[in-house]
Amino acid sequence: MGAGSFLKVVLKNFDVLAGPVLSLAYPLYASVRAIESKSPVDDQQWLTYWVLYSLITLIELTFAKVLEWIPIWPYAKLILTCWLVIPYFSGAAFVYEHYVRPFFVNPQNINIWYVPSKKDSMGKPEDILTAAEKYIEEHGTEAFENMISKAGKSRKSGRHANGSY
Repeated sequence: MGAGSFLKVVLKNFDVLAGPVLSLAYPLYASVRAIESKSPVDDQQWLTYWVLYSLITLIELTFAKVLEWIPIWPYAKLILTCWLVIPYFSGAAFVYEHYVRPFFVNPQNINIWYVPSKKDSMGKPEDILTAAEKYIEEHGTEAFENMISKAGKSRKSGRHANGSY
């Protein structure tokens, strides 16, 4: 009955036993192999995996008290980790291509650090577009275009003078 009890314990604690192997041991091995290979594709897969794994761990640590009340969380995490890790699915690359890359590469992102400093006569914050429209109304389109080109030239010459690009 010893083997049956052992098998029962293994199956009952499968998430605890398989979790570290699937989320740490195999990705560590695959990451070392990716570093040694010439292909950037596997580098992207494993670098992305580690970023996502860190995010999952951060969320798990932050919401530990809530997640302990969700009985399927360890299994959901194991399934998500399998999807991210197993090369057949390329889950980490999928998440990178569809969510991470567009967020950082797309220049039309909202700048969350912009804080309007002025308020117009109505008490509303003046944003960049409103300020540009007001400048065009007061000085004309040609003056606005000249200002933009001068700013671009001074910015380029300032970067070259400092030695940075």
